[in-house]
Amino acid sequence: MHQVNLSGIDLNLLPPLHALLTRKNVTHAASDVGMSQPAMSRALARLRHLLDDPLLTRGAKGLMRTPRGEALLPVVTRAMENLTGVFEPQNFDPKNAKRTIRFASSDVQTILFAPRLHELIRREAPGIDLRFEPYGRDVTKRIEDGRLDFAFALSSTPLPSGSASFEIMNDRLALVMRRHHPLVKEIWTLKDYARVDHVAVNLTDDGISDLDALLSRANITRRVALTTPHFMAALAAVASSDAVTTISRRFAEQFQNTFKIDVRDPPFKQIEMTTTLVTSSLQARDPALLWMVECVRKVAGA
Repeated sequence: MHQVNLSGIDLNLLPPLHALLTRKNVTHAASDVGMSQPAMSRALARLRHLLDDPLLTRGAKGLMRTPRGEALLPVVTRAMENLTGVFEPQNFDPKNAKRTIRFASSDVQTILFAPRLHELIRREAPGIDLRFEPYGRDVTKRIEDGRLDFAFALSSTPLPSGSASFEIMNDRLALVMRRHHPLVKEIWTLKDYARVDHVAVNLTDDGISDLDALLSRANITRRVALTTPHFMAALAAVASSDAVTTISRRFAEQFQNTFKIDVRDPPFKQIEMTTTLVTSSLQARDPALLWMVECVRKVAGA
């Protein structure tokens, strides 16, 4: 069977063909597609030559479709509907959606967002399942190949090429220690960071932290006595020792009474931080994911 080479066909003729076969009137067809009558007549002549058929012939009551024209009408109608669907924005109906949306997150985001997000999704999109998964050195690869939809990050985190990010929540860093810590009543300076043990959180084992870089510029070195991938473990550790940690204020304040900890601003200027959701630029226009971003923003602000 002979394969038609579409690259050699002027697809701009498809709307005039559909209008002509539907209306069976050159003037009305021209009006439908925004062409002048002479331009539509020229389009009809080109179509007749291309298809080797008159398509429309003069009858007692005006123009009539030829047998080829009759056969083409449903085919051209379906083609127009399919092409329109290519360029129309995708519709997303949360109530009827069925899919799993996956996040790479620490226990901070899982605890702060997941319970309220689960409740919101249960009401508004009961067919959507949520998966909160751990980070790893392969998190970028997992987003690129579709195993992850989102990763939580900070706005200061360098993004790999081909990524898109959405701001979710404003937060601040907090210096956290137990309420009866020996230095709890003192006004801290950077030098005090060298006087105590620290609990650090490392999610991906990817090198020096921003805090260590800041201390290094001030010629200060801290001792990290405990490193954990869990922020909750960091709070539990400082609650039962004289070590301190520097983490999300919103997270620490949620457990201030549970762990009997003191939560305060650290002794440096840059304590503001913004939580973001990172995805691939290819997925950034997915209506379902854009809807999910707004859901996360909603529960983050609750």
